[in-house]
Amino acid sequence: MGSLAVAPFLPSKPRPSLFDQNSSLFSSSTKLKRKNQSISPVARLFGPSIFEASKLKVLFLGVDEKKHPGNLPRTYTLTHSDMTAKLTLAISQTINNSQLQGWSNKLYRDEVVAEWKKVKGKMSLHVHCHISGGHFLLDWCCRLRYFIFRRELPVVLKAFFHGDGSLLSNYPELQEALVWVYFHSNIPEFSKVECWGPLKDAAAPSTSETGGSDETKELANQSSNWDLPEPCQEENCSCCFPPMSLIPWSKMVPLEDKNNPSTPQSFQQP
Repeated sequence: MGSLAVAPFLPSKPRPSLFDQNSSLFSSSTKLKRKNQSISPVARLFGPSIFEASKLKVLFLGVDEKKHPGNLPRTYTLTHSDMTAKLTLAISQTINNSQLQGWSNKLYRDEVVAEWKKVKGKMSLHVHCHISGGHFLLDWCCRLRYFIFRRELPVVLKAFFHGDGSLLSNYPELQEALVWVYFHSNIPEFSKVECWGPLKDAAAPSTSETGGSDETKELANQSSNWDLPEPCQEENCSCCFPPMSLIPWSKMVPLEDKNNPSTPQSFQQP
């Protein structure tokens, strides 16, 4: 996933103009190297999002490909290393908190977590992204973070699809499960839930600069065609599993203004 750090976009010194650079025939290699380093984060952010299986490390913690997530809790914790540009995916019964420690994770909050749910007998994958809230830097660049998360989601879902490929091969019906994406933000404009359609389509390669296949983005824009799965109110029912969410984030509740059915459902955090 692209880095969510803000620093590369705030150079401490103005860059020399093109004319200033060409005025000297003996530009030092140090300046050229610094210039290349300043351009690369921008290219990584706005370039094409491509999933590379060789850069994905998968950890199975207490689960295997034989247990259906409708019977045994199954979560995904995906983190990104700016140093190695590699992804780490933990597949476990609960969120792998050891991946989320350290100052850099608390600063950038670029992790993506997800859980499988069975609601009224139907399986669905619920993906959570933290957009803003926690400290002022996240609030300051929330619009950019929202853009990055939406753009990189096909890569994230492809990592889930590839990393847990054995499970999806054993239970191909899970490939048809709907993907619900929760954008957590303290700013109502970016606090929402979108349905990205079936997992096999949501993980399709990007065909545009904003990420996601054209079909998937159309499904996301028409998410009101599906109702967000809500567990039944019966105690000890067998049609809903797990009985409580495995994501330790604040519950999102609907905003009062839901009069426009053509837009994704908007939510706020209590």
